[in-house]
Amino acid sequence: MVYQSSSVLIRVEFLLFSRPRTKDDLRAYFLLVQNPQFTSTSTYVIYAHLLRQTATLSEADHHFLVHWFQTLPLRRFKQLVERLLQFISLRLFPAKPDDLPPMAKCTWWIPSATRVLALLNAANSLANPPIIPFVDFYNSTLDHIDLMEEYHIWQCYGNSHRFSFCQFPFILSLAAKKIIIQRDSERQMITVARQSLVDKVSRRQKPDINMLFLNVKVRRSHLVNDSLDELTRKRADLKKKLKITFVGEAGLDMGGLTKEWFILLIRQIFQPDYGMFTYQWDSRFYWFSSFKCESYSEFQLVGTLMGLAVYNSITLNVRFPPFCYKKLLSPPVVPTHQNATVGVALLTLDDLRQLMPDLAHGLTALINYEGNIEEDFCSTFQIFQEEFGILKSYNLKPGGNRIPVTNQNRQEYVQLYIDFLLNKSIYKQFAAFYYGFHSVCASNALMLLLPEEVEILVCGSPELDIYALQKITQYEGYSKMDPTIRYFWDVVLGFSLELQKQLLHFTTGSDRVPVGGLADLSFKITKIDVPTDWLPVAHTCFNQLCLPPYKNKKELKQKLTIAISNTEGFGLE
Repeated sequence: MVYQSSSVLIRVEFLLFSRPRTKDDLRAYFLLVQNPQFTSTSTYVIYAHLLRQTATLSEADHHFLVHWFQTLPLRRFKQLVERLLQFISLRLFPAKPDDLPPMAKCTWWIPSATRVLALLNAANSLANPPIIPFVDFYNSTLDHIDLMEEYHIWQCYGNSHRFSFCQFPFILSLAAKKIIIQRDSERQMITVARQSLVDKVSRRQKPDINMLFLNVKVRRSHLVNDSLDELTRKRADLKKKLKITFVGEAGLDMGGLTKEWFILLIRQIFQPDYGMFTYQWDSRFYWFSSFKCESYSEFQLVGTLMGLAVYNSITLNVRFPPFCYKKLLSPPVVPTHQNATVGVALLTLDDLRQLMPDLAHGLTALINYEGNIEEDFCSTFQIFQEEFGILKSYNLKPGGNRIPVTNQNRQEYVQLYIDFLLNKSIYKQFAAFYYGFHSVCASNALMLLLPEEVEILVCGSPELDIYALQKITQYEGYSKMDPTIRYFWDVVLGFSLELQKQLLHFTTGSDRVPVGGLADLSFKITKIDVPTDWLPVAHTCFNQLCLPPYKNKKELKQKLTIAISNTEGFGLE
């Protein structure tokens, strides 16, 4: 492809001052935005005009461009995304301000580039699988702008003429979205606390500092029931700062008791014999039990816990399949209509494969079966489930027990099967869970999030950088150069990724990293003066590892490996 020929330059000039008349004109836009010369700031004035023309094309033209972008080779697609992100970053924060026109004269540059980037994001989203990870559209430069001003513009003006990056949330990093959610949460906390204070004063009652918090008092022996009673009774206070008290204990909640409450409560609720969730051994995920019950309030409690965790920046060690968060955002804002359907998403075999890979494999084989399905399988639009030892049948559609599965209707059968398992059979359970989550996290900020991002907010990121953990670790009783500490890091840096994650789980209660990275994690190694035949001990509520002064690396490795490999915890079977 030659970009510098006279014919192409004439085409550039023509396109900057006219609309496309033919499909060849549109192809010229498609080719020109890929010009590698637009990497240089010296070309940015021309590039900006090209982007503005591209951004203002008709919807039909955009449809063609999205389709053509999908056909690009991976390397060129990624370069185009990176070039647009760089253009936005350098317009916001130019290395040499004199190289570019004043911002006041070119306010349309960034909106135009962002709208063209949105076409690439649409192409990426429609591709199966996506061409590049969604995180490659993040622009971390935007972490440093006034995010709440962007959010305010979006809230006040929506998709009107006022541009806001929140109109294009794919470009905002999860760290930026977390800042928006946290600040919006803090605003709501202050508003609710202020209203409580006004109500108290208006009734001529003496204000109490405790009225500013969501105070939850529980007995360890009745943890679930007490938590359910407290959160139900104090529903109006859910948006206040959470403070936990264990009855009969003198500890003040400086964050440790809150984390302990989450850890203990989640661990107890997800016990198999509790009956709320089933554990899928082949995927190592939990899923909602389809058993009917009189009250679904405990499912609402789990949703509320997840909402409180996001609201209070606590990372939970819960193991739901990724599509669960797709359901949790269906819709992202709670409908005002009381009988509206919630928590129901259009799910596919890929989603089922996350949870039940063997079943998904069987259904895939059914779709690809080359024989006569009706004669060979004798199946109908009916499935069977065991409930409390009794086998129950369910029709996937009216009269399903009389409708045979055939080569012609097998796609419909598979889709109805998936919908029944993941939506209909657990609708009441998940709806309670949905309302519990949104009772705390009801915010338009959720509309900025992808399901994958909600999962990371709740559970943390699976990406572990052990060197980053080493950098942020604090020490008590040891120094960084103490022989025991040097042995420790030599051993840990040599561990497999699985053992490193087990260490993180052993010390923090989760094997995942909070949003923002390990810099947001307070991790401490403390010296304990005990015999060296003792194993290391962890206080997960404080992310603290208590390490005896082992005499050599071999002894430390043996004791540490035993400790982290044999600790039974939630999510580790």
